[in-house]
Amino acid sequence: MENFKLENMELSPLDRAKRHVTFQHRGASGWITLAKKEPDGGWRQYHYQPNELAVELPKWLGEDVYFSQNTFYKPQRRIENIRQLRALYVDVDCHTIGYEPEWVVGKLDIEVFHDNILPEPNLIIFSGRGIVCVWLIEPVPYKALPLWKVVENYFYEQLSYVGADKKSLDPTRVFRIDGSVNSKSKKEVVVEYRHGDRYVLRDLQYEYLPELTRAETGKKGRKGKLVRLHNIQTLHYARLLDLIRLAELRNYDLKGYRELFCFLYRYWSCCLTDDPDEALKQMIELNAGFKEPLSEKEVIRATKSAEKAWMAKNDAKANEEARKKGYPGAGYNLKNSTIIRWLDITPEEQRHLQTIIDANEKRRRKRERDRARTGELRRGQGAKTREEYLEEQRERTEDKAWQLQKAMERHPDATNKQLAMMLQISVRRVQQLKRLVKN
Repeated sequence: MENFKLENMELSPLDRAKRHVTFQHRGASGWITLAKKEPDGGWRQYHYQPNELAVELPKWLGEDVYFSQNTFYKPQRRIENIRQLRALYVDVDCHTIGYEPEWVVGKLDIEVFHDNILPEPNLIIFSGRGIVCVWLIEPVPYKALPLWKVVENYFYEQLSYVGADKKSLDPTRVFRIDGSVNSKSKKEVVVEYRHGDRYVLRDLQYEYLPELTRAETGKKGRKGKLVRLHNIQTLHYARLLDLIRLAELRNYDLKGYRELFCFLYRYWSCCLTDDPDEALKQMIELNAGFKEPLSEKEVIRATKSAEKAWMAKNDAKANEEARKKGYPGAGYNLKNSTIIRWLDITPEEQRHLQTIIDANEKRRRKRERDRARTGELRRGQGAKTREEYLEEQRERTEDKAWQLQKAMERHPDATNKQLAMMLQISVRRVQQLKRLVKN
């Protein structure tokens, strides 16, 4: 700790902040969030492109400054806007169980990183009261979020014994920036850099989550906890993205459905982030984007049961009681037909959705896949597309017309029957070709 503290003393807080952001987001694509907790308890955040950060950072430095670990398609820090997943991280609130940050790092070095329980992090943020371990990964798109989430949860579980915070596992998370100050402890945030090699998410899966790898390769056996979690996360994320797509199709004119949209968003967001406070913030922001938003007080009250259902979903006793009643588990286990009925999703709208579809749409997609496969098979066996067939017929017609013209030049007195015999075609075909020749 002392060595990198001395090294940091040689740099200004601004230079340290620039180094921190650059180290994590070099070559990034999308919007990066800078955020600050105001003295009055308010929260201010803004979004920048990577090349803007160096210019904007001086305006932000001071107490309680944060930045996002991943990037976003839009200048909105919401889960459906993830563009690049660029890091895994675990926030260790060791102060809550009376451990000193430096002692925890030494303990993890010996018990976790040295024995390859987890790989060594790229950097460790000493946040003023705890630490954040950050593993940089080769950027992956939003579709990899379910896998990212399963790996993220696994990393958290390995560090839970030293105070890891489960509420800090969502992909929209922001963490304190090097050179800023933690207003609660009055300590300066310091970053220890360990190495710059980025990990590959799939490689981490293969090495640390073999159960999930076996399931993907089709090996038989009972699905374990990780596989079930991955499948559930995939479904929740697909449904949340469908919900946003549906709102876009309706131009966010959702009067009559606003409570349902916000309720479903809050529930699925809780399931994906494991952070009800963050899910609530993002739901409130979604509501604010409606053409006619609900009041903040009203939307919070109308969707409160979503958070209660998520809490029950994570409660062993509640799950046991739900299974006794014949349910898969606690929480909302909604069928597509229920969601379609609640939101009055039309067949045309379903064509634009990924997973919230009915049996008719599933059959339509299957017919399309079958037709595509049949076409590919026929082409693989030498069959021609319609365009190829028509082009070939055109060339044949032009060739026969040319042959007829030459035959008529050589035998100007020949009858249609004689010309047909010369070209080995029908008399009717000679008559058709003559019209082409004359034109």
